[in-house]
Formats: sequence, C-alpha cells, structure tokens
Amino acid sequence: MNTQGKNKIFRSLRSRIVLLILSVGIIPAVIIVSVLLFGYKNESVSARETEVLSQAKVLADQISNSTYLTDTSLETMNTEIMQMSNIFDGRIMVIDSNFRVIQDTYDIEAGKFIISEEVIRCFKGEEITKHDTRNNYIEMTIAIVDTITRENVGILLVSSSTDSIMTAYGNMVRKAEFLGIFFLIILILVSIFFSKALVAPFQRISQTLDGYQVGFFGEEIKVLDYTETESISKAFNAMMGRMKVVDDSRQEFVSNVSHELKTPITSMKVLADSLLSMEDVSVELYKEFMQDIVEEIDRENKIITDLLALVRMDKSAATLNISTVNINQLLELILKRVRPIADKKKIELVFESYRPVSVEVDEIKMMQALMNLIENAVKYNVENGWVNVTLNSDHKYFYIEIADSGIGIPADQVEHIFERFYRVDKSHSSKITGNGLGLAIARNAILMHRGAIKVRSKEGQGTTFNVRIPLNYVV
Repeated sequence: MNTQGKNKIFRSLRSRIVLLILSVGIIPAVIIVSVLLFGYKNESVSARETEVLSQAKVLADQISNSTYLTDTSLETMNTEIMQMSNIFDGRIMVIDSNFRVIQDTYDIEAGKFIISEEVIRCFKGEEITKHDTRNNYIEMTIAIVDTITRENVGILLVSSSTDSIMTAYGNMVRKAEFLGIFFLIILILVSIFFSKALVAPFQRISQTLDGYQVGFFGEEIKVLDYTETESISKAFNAMMGRMKVVDDSRQEFVSNVSHELKTPITSMKVLADSLLSMEDVSVELYKEFMQDIVEEIDRENKIITDLLALVRMDKSAATLNISTVNINQLLELILKRVRPIADKKKIELVFESYRPVSVEVDEIKMMQALMNLIENAVKYNVENGWVNVTLNSDHKYFYIEIADSGIGIPADQVEHIFERFYRVDKSHSSKITGNGLGLAIARNAILMHRGAIKVRSKEGQGTTFNVRIPLNYVV
C-alpha cells in the first residue's frame, strides 16, 4: 500500500478515535446534566408543594378555630390570607359548606358558588394536590375541619405560581448549554490531541514496516507505548527472526545444492579431460575412468532424485496416494534390501513385531522414509554392530523404533539433523556416502501422514529414532 493510502487510513482512524472520545464524553455528560436539571425542577416543585401545603393547613386550622366562615370581616384572618397569597405568589379561595366562595384574594369569584370535582372530593375527605405544568402553577384543596365534630365545614382552595421556579430552571439550562459548548470545544481539542498520540505508535510501526518492505532490515521494532504495540512489536520481531532463519536456510540450501550438483560434474570433467589429454589409452584404464564417470553420474542422479522427492513433499498433502498397507511386510522388504549393505559391515539386523499392523498410508513415501532411517542406521554404524527395528501399535497409532549401535550424534547437533544437506561431520568428502537429504525426506514424509519423529542419541553409543503415525489417515 502506498503512503497516500496509509495516510488516509490513519486519518480515518484518528477521526474514529475523535468520534469515540466525543461520544464517550458528551453522551454521558448530556444524560447527567439532563437528569440533574430534571431533578432540580421536580425537587423545587415538590418543595414548593410541601411548603404551601404546610402553610395552608396552618391557615385552615386558624379559620376552623375562628368564626371566619360566618364572619369574613375578621381583619386578622383576612390579613393572614392575603399575606400567604402574596408570599406564594398565588390565589386563595375560602369555600363554605354550601360551596359558596366567601373569600377570594383575586376578588373575582367572591359570593359565587363553585362546584368542581376537586372541591367535592375534598368535602369527602380527599385532599388533592396537582401541578399544572402547562400554566405553571400548583393547585391544592385543603379541608377546613371543625375542631369538635371533626367534620369538613369548608374548603381552602390554594393556587401557587411556579413561574419563579421555571425562571430559575431556565437560567440553569442556559448556563448548562454555555458550559456544554465550552466543554465540547475542550473535548474536541483533547480528543484531537489524544487521537494523534494514540495513532502515533502505529504510524511508527508502519514506517518501520515500509523500511522492511523496500529491503532495509534495520534494528528490531521497539514501540512499547501500549500493551498492544508492544505485543505487535514482539510478534513482528519474532516473525522477522523466523524469516531471517528461513532466508539463511534458503541461502545455505542453495549453496549446498550448488555444491552437491557441481561436485560430480567437476569430477566427471576432470576424468574426461584426463582421458582426452592421454594418448594411446589402454582399454583397462579407459574402463576404469568410465566406471568412475558412471559412479559420478549415479551420484548426480541420486541428488536430483532426492531433491525432486523433497519438492513433491513440500506440496500439499492432498498429493498423497493413500492405501491400506501391511507395515510388517513393508519393513521386512526394506530390511531385505538393506541387508547386503549390512552384511558388508557385519551388522546384525533384527526385526521385532508385536502384532500385525495394517494402516492407511502412501506406500511409496512411507517406504522411502523408513528406508532412509534404516539405511542411515546401517551406514553410520560400526563394524560388527547391530540395528534393531521394532513395530508396535495401539488403537490409534502405530510405532516404529529404529535403534543402532553406531557412531551417535553430538548433543549440540541433534536438533539440526533434519535440515536439508546437513551432515553431522560437516564434510562433503566424508568416507560415508550421502548428500544430507535422507532425514529431511523421512521427516517430511512422516509429517505429511500427521505423524511425529523423535531422536535420542549419544555420541559413540548409538542412536534411536522413534516414529509415531496414525493408523487411519485424516485429511
């Protein structure tokens, strides 16, 4: 991806971070402020209702204890009623038992009769308080109770304006809006700053990756700002380490292939040049040189055959030709072919089978893998040594153990023996013939069958290979 595309991605990421911070900051703030304002309004109205109700009941008791219901000329009571009306910015009407308004602080309904649901219900003993949010006032009906008979002898109809509360509420809303705008500006600035700070480590990682992309393999990535970037750095460094190992292995493989293929050709050229430079070559010498050339051709052919086998095994396991194979018979056939080599070194071959074993494998690849393991056990053995091959199985796997009394493998080289072209002695002119591909081919074939191979060895005391492969091949 080009730089322009990456910048676009990072801009989009920063925008998303800004939106996330804004949404996380604004939405809760709006909810909290709304709840607080709504709570303030309700609490103020409730407090006003409680205060008005308390004062109204005191006034109702005073009216009950006086003769005001029959004589409205009592100045003290009129003063109390007007004073309460002014304090609560409202209206008070006193209604007698005949539903007639005997006092109205607004002087509108005085002398008239008022029959409403609230008044009727109050005479029945139900006091009512309601808040008219549309017109901003509180209205309540309080019974005037006779102190002796405990009967309702009148009604106090009280109305109180909530305009002052709504005005205060409106002022608070405007202040909240102003603070909200200020908070929004601050939050936008902070979110932009944090978005750049949050994205910056990922941009540094991207820039480092760009360097690797163009072929610059610098130092390891160390972006430790966050746990995530630290994890990415560690994972990338581990991946680059594996890639470097693979690259080094590839270069070594190419070098080894070149060397292995070039050596027989060089030998053949030397032999051919020697024949051409000699005059009157005898038939015996000619045959000797030609025999050497044939051996070098066979060696070249063996290397190419093994390389092709490795290439085929590197492909998908779908290329396996799975069939039911009798492993007992397969091992006996391999031992029969290897026996002539063992006889030359007076090595005893022993095959021990605990039970007949039939499995689902690719017969050719399995035979090649086991042949290489057993042949190596013979080739790297000592005179008058032994090789024991053991076969066993359970309900899920079959097991093959190949143990020898050979020269063994140094402890520091055991982990490398399955690498291609690896020779324990590191010499391409060893007295023991081979190209270092046999164990790599064996391991690949076993892994293709979902199996496993392990090795135990001690230098000078022999080597043991343990192979475990499922009885039934699973794709």
